[in-house]
Amino acid sequence: MIPWLGTHTPFPDVSEALTTEAPGLLAAGADLSPERLLMAYRNGIFPWFSEGQPILWWSTDPRMVLMTADFKVSDSLKKTLKKVEKSGRTDGRWQVRFDSAFEQVMRACAAPRRDGPGTWISEDIVKGYTGLHALGFAHSSEVWLDGELVGGAYGVSIGQMFYGESMFARVTDASKVALAYLVHFLRLQGVQMIDCQQETGHLASLGAAPIPRAAFLAHLRQAIAKPRIRNWQPVPPFVAAS
Repeated sequence: MIPWLGTHTPFPDVSEALTTEAPGLLAAGADLSPERLLMAYRNGIFPWFSEGQPILWWSTDPRMVLMTADFKVSDSLKKTLKKVEKSGRTDGRWQVRFDSAFEQVMRACAAPRRDGPGTWISEDIVKGYTGLHALGFAHSSEVWLDGELVGGAYGVSIGQMFYGESMFARVTDASKVALAYLVHFLRLQGVQMIDCQQETGHLASLGAAPIPRAAFLAHLRQAIAKPRIRNWQPVPPFVAAS
């Protein structure tokens, strides 16, 4: 039985998360205020639930992470990145921006996919994370083509720890371009690890791998103690620097 959290109830220790039936499930309830979300991320906890469910809080073991030094750039993605970088210097058709359309990115990530329904990103999730964005703790990486938002990724940043949340693409490789620029920027800022939360084949193809929760928490504690990243600007060219 997992505990039900009131507005002011602290999270239980992550060691109390379920290990069977719903591995990693820690608690339910509370709210999605920026304060609650920051408390969760600082303790290696994240919300994940479907529309109509109560708020569910998780701390998975193992934890899927992407070390920024291990990010994989395929040959096809490398060609796309070169095209985007060249366009940024010439005709400007392709542009990569940070934080110019955070809520748009979230809503695009929430939209129905060609291969299935929309994601778990509800209106309450959008409200909570746009609140974090307003406080400078949530950021988006955006890919624009001819003035239209065609791809993006967003997540939470505390100190030198980044927690990836979701990505979307409306043209081929657009989400990967957004992630590539984000990873490159974070690596330049001294960020070593991106939390990917749950294990998927897609994340593994980009270089992510599971690690024990204890190792994740040990890294998290020292990373969140570092100064906040302030100047969020994409740094091209990604390919030439990689």
